[in-house]
Amino acid sequence: MVIERVSTNLQRRLENELERLKRKLSINNLQVIWIPDGDPKLSGKVEGNTIFIYEIDEERAIDALRHEVMDYIISKVIEPYRAFANKLVELMNEEAYKRKEQVIETLKKLID
Repeated sequence: MVIERVSTNLQRRLENELERLKRKLSINNLQVIWIPDGDPKLSGKVEGNTIFIYEIDEERAIDALRHEVMDYIISKVIEPYRAFANKLVELMNEEAYKRKEQVIETLKKLID
């Protein structure tokens, strides 16, 4: 019973803090889920529009939430650059493949 109340209270506190941050930072569509038995290597992570918090300690959980909100905001800012870089790499790989195939065909003619 006590553990259940603590987890309900922490989930509610995380939700309240997220709402406060969303108002201050003018962001929407974020939710938080507290999973105290989640990944022991992480304090939290963002997947899509959901922030998962794994910390058991209340203050560390709030700190992790704040960290993940900042991560979410910064990731949104750099996403166009990441998409551009990935597309550029894809185009370069296609060009390198075409050139390699041309060299192979030329070499095949030399050994015939």
